Amino acid sequence: MSLVSHATSERRGENRWLLRFELHLPYSYETLWPALTTAQGLRGWLAAADVLERRLGGAVMLRWLNTGTVVTGRITAWDVERVVEYTVTEHGRIRFHLEAVGTDSTVIRFVNERGGPEDERLDCLAGWHEHFELLNSALAGHPVDWSTWSDTRWAELREAYASFSRASAA
Repeated sequence: MSLVSHATSERRGENRWLLRFELHLPYSYETLWPALTTAQGLRGWLAAADVLERRLGGAVMLRWLNTGTVVTGRITAWDVERVVEYTVTEHGRIRFHLEAVGTDSTVIRFVNERGGPEDERLDCLAGWHEHFELLNSALAGHPVDWSTWSDTRWAELREAYASFSRASAA
């Protein structure tokens, strides 16, 4: 069973969305924090952090190695080992809130508040879902090899989210 469940999303005005994931991972928050807040950690599952000033108000530039997308912005929340939030061009507000469950498990409550039409909403739901699967793999000692990445899993997830949306609308 995947540790990543399907996300929820809600409309926040015309072409504005709030995407949410809740992940239950069998790792301490001390293990998770570097994966979310260091250049080496982010590269293993999300993007290259070409600029990452690890403090509130610090600059950030992320380069997705699977798509070439580059975003820039600021760290808009920073509570060590609990909350990090990046507010960046194109992807909007990206927030990770960690909550320890015992000593060896953590819940991540993830929020992405962003603009874009319905197609982009579905693209992002699939993209974040896949990236969270990659995070789990990286934490298990298997960071992604971006040179071999394909969009096969993303396409499967994209179709699943589209099917779910069609069924919900019916």
